[in-house]
Amino acid sequence: MSTTGSARTAGPAKPTAAAVRVNVAFITAIVAVATIGGFMFGYDSGVINGTQAGLEKTFNLSKFGTGVNVGAILLGCSVGAFIAGRLADLIGRRTVMMIAAALFLLSALGTGAAPTSMLFILARIVGGLGVGAASVLCPVYISEVTPASVRGRLSSVQQIMIIIGLTGAFLVNYLLAHTAGSSTALIWGHPAWRWMFWAQVIPAGVFLVSLLMIPESPRYLVVRRREEHAHIVLTRLFGYVEATQKVEEIRVSLADDHHRPKLSDLIDKTSGRIRPIVWTGIGLAVFQQLVGINIVFYYGAMLWQSVGFSENDSLKINILSGSLSILACLGAIFVIDRIGRKPLLLIGSAGMAITLAVMAACFSTATVVGGSPHLRDPIGLIALVAANAYVVFFNGSWGPVMWVMLGEMFPNQIRGSGLAVAGFAQWIANFGISVSFPALAASLGLPITYGFYAVSAFVSFFFVRAMVHETRGRELEEMVG
Repeated sequence: MSTTGSARTAGPAKPTAAAVRVNVAFITAIVAVATIGGFMFGYDSGVINGTQAGLEKTFNLSKFGTGVNVGAILLGCSVGAFIAGRLADLIGRRTVMMIAAALFLLSALGTGAAPTSMLFILARIVGGLGVGAASVLCPVYISEVTPASVRGRLSSVQQIMIIIGLTGAFLVNYLLAHTAGSSTALIWGHPAWRWMFWAQVIPAGVFLVSLLMIPESPRYLVVRRREEHAHIVLTRLFGYVEATQKVEEIRVSLADDHHRPKLSDLIDKTSGRIRPIVWTGIGLAVFQQLVGINIVFYYGAMLWQSVGFSENDSLKINILSGSLSILACLGAIFVIDRIGRKPLLLIGSAGMAITLAVMAACFSTATVVGGSPHLRDPIGLIALVAANAYVVFFNGSWGPVMWVMLGEMFPNQIRGSGLAVAGFAQWIANFGISVSFPALAASLGLPITYGFYAVSAFVSFFFVRAMVHETRGRELEEMVG
């Protein structure tokens, strides 16, 4: 069986369970290092939440200008995801992740030191290149070095690390803002918002150094015809007998002429059209953003302040949302290899549609006070509960599952190219949703804006039913499409 059709003809008989000796400690260490990229993804994405007021004051920004400064990272993300997917087929998964770690370092230093809005935007784009690369390569790397029986669980750790990164950014922002208080300067005369960005230097440095200690993906090595090296890595992962079997399976799964992966592989040679599995990947990537999740993470502090919460309380709500997200991801890890990917996606779509509709209804009752919407009691509490329930539904389903699916659903021959295209689409959708939110909220209002996200979640339910095929328990070499 496969994601879209029948499996390839089986190769040599699989070794018995006794012959497969999974090196749990080694795999755990590899996953731990790779998911630091997820932490950086989350931190670099979430650090902007809580810095908008400082940016607006320092650079004298309009609402549109704020949207551009907030969303600039996403332009880099889209380019980074596309380039990384292709570059990973040329120079390797680990090498590209190391480049991403270096970009995180440069961005952290540049955003904190930026004297103008333009230089800040450029530094955020550099960080976006790193985020985009990490977003597509960390999950695919994990999927390529883990056993099929627990691949979903281990790949889902990436989403937990993303949320830990987001929550870590919220916590650092809160502590720095609390320490600074009403003062405009914090340490060495620099305002708190600059230190919020500089704090990224520490995890970025840890990521870069740690990557030197893990091996290259064995599937990449086979694609590059470095089969002896691949066999060594696979032997460390699964034992000698399984390594020999797996090298042969990977070789068989590649194109008949064994040519190196290229973008044109995404087109079906028989029909001349883009493969259906590619459209499924793009759809998953885009719908994950159309439901509006990053509005909560990018604009959460400003949103809750606009409906009556203090700045201090708004930052605490962000920390609460991040903590609930981690718990939801843990729940997903527990069941993803038991009930599968598709059921989780369907549950998430239904839950998000309902909770987003409740939020839209709540905001429709808001009154304007001092030019900002205000929710009366108990509507404000209902909106807060609905927002956090929405975060739980997302992070218990679409948050981790989309990345798991993208990392495993494509055949070996097109995995890098498929990720490049799907990752590019994901970040373009992210950019469009994030940059348009301030203007849409101001012109159309929060009820219509959240209503659009609710409709997107509703439509995503039917997309999953029609287009997504289960990948639970299947070897990567079984994926065709």
